[in-house]
Amino acid sequence: MQKKIVFLFDVDNTLIDNDRVAADLRSHLDKEVGHEGQLRYWSIFEELRTELGYADYLGALQRYRVEYPRDPHVLAVSYFLLDYPFANRLFPNSLDAVEFTKQFGRPVILSDGDVVFQPRKIMRSGLFEAFNGDVLIYVHKEHELDDVEARYPADQYVLVDDKLRILNAVKGVWKNRVTTVFPRQGHYAVDQKAIAQYAPADITIERIGNLVNCNFKFT
Repeated sequence: MQKKIVFLFDVDNTLIDNDRVAADLRSHLDKEVGHEGQLRYWSIFEELRTELGYADYLGALQRYRVEYPRDPHVLAVSYFLLDYPFANRLFPNSLDAVEFTKQFGRPVILSDGDVVFQPRKIMRSGLFEAFNGDVLIYVHKEHELDDVEARYPADQYVLVDDKLRILNAVKGVWKNRVTTVFPRQGHYAVDQKAIAQYAPADITIERIGNLVNCNFKFT
């Protein structure tokens, strides 16, 4: 019998160049609320990420507004985030990589994030359609593997993620049932101090488009 395979794809800095999104937001904040306001937003953003465990761009903007309730430019930042052209920030050949996996099994998005901005990012980028609506978004995805298995049962999983921490955590649970793929994209993937803390992935590629060159053998 043929094995049932599920490919699990992260979003930020795996399929979408989130570092460029953040850089664009930084520039927009400088323009709308000034340099000091921009620095304060990112300070709030990091505080909230520590508190929640995931990036919450809109939540940080809400907290920023509490501190500056009369600043009308906050609304312009909100429009910028909600209307951002995420399709223009897909990594080259990322959709080709997703399509490539369909010959082996079922591709599914496995992401962390909030319940408004992250789904909108996935929708506006075209990823929701590319994955036929197979999207999972958790607070801490590495803690929800039992739910992933229940929703998308498989004999073998392939996890594609730019964070070695996540790849190692999932490998620790699923063992040989998962093949981990590490695309070296984004600031986490080139942070040598962070990389040194974890075991290498089963497969390392320099960019997501190179996934189509991987020789997957599921026996």
